[in-house]
Amino acid sequence: MIDGIVIRRATEADAPEVLRLFDEIIEWFASIGNQGQWGTEPWSTSERQIGRVTEACGLPEAWVAEHPDVGLCGVLVLGEAMEYVPAATEPEVYVRLLLASRDQRARGIGRRLLTFADERAVAAGVDRLRVDCYGGGTGDLVRFYESCGYERIAAFDEDGWPGQLLGRRLAAVAAG
Repeated sequence: MIDGIVIRRATEADAPEVLRLFDEIIEWFASIGNQGQWGTEPWSTSERQIGRVTEACGLPEAWVAEHPDVGLCGVLVLGEAMEYVPAATEPEVYVRLLLASRDQRARGIGRRLLTFADERAVAAGVDRLRVDCYGGGTGDLVRFYESCGYERIAAFDEDGWPGQLLGRRLAAVAAG
């Protein structure tokens, strides 16, 4: 567990810091040869991405994580399933976006935010979560979600972007 982390609702005012986090991650992706996930250009310079991120920050289930030494270090957006994945067949919480800083002081923030998503699902009385992610490259992102208890449901291709849909069932809710 990371000490001192605060998870709070995001607002549109958080968009510049969320864009900074996207830029940080995209720069890292480019440095390791992963241009396929989000490209190589900073999102903070794209009017389209600025608009998308600002809108996402205003959603009712948009959350940011703040670290006392790092600042904004993670983003979690929950909501309806993305239009390019099969519709849910039962109530669920869908992880629309998960971002985690590459700063070592915030190591583990992605897992912490997924635990928070679990907590939100329990609070809503839902035992199913789904997420989709980039399924290309080395497959590390898919393996990350699997290490957090998600299982592969279906691979898909969204206009040349290889994706993977994964799901997780919460035993605590199912048993309750």
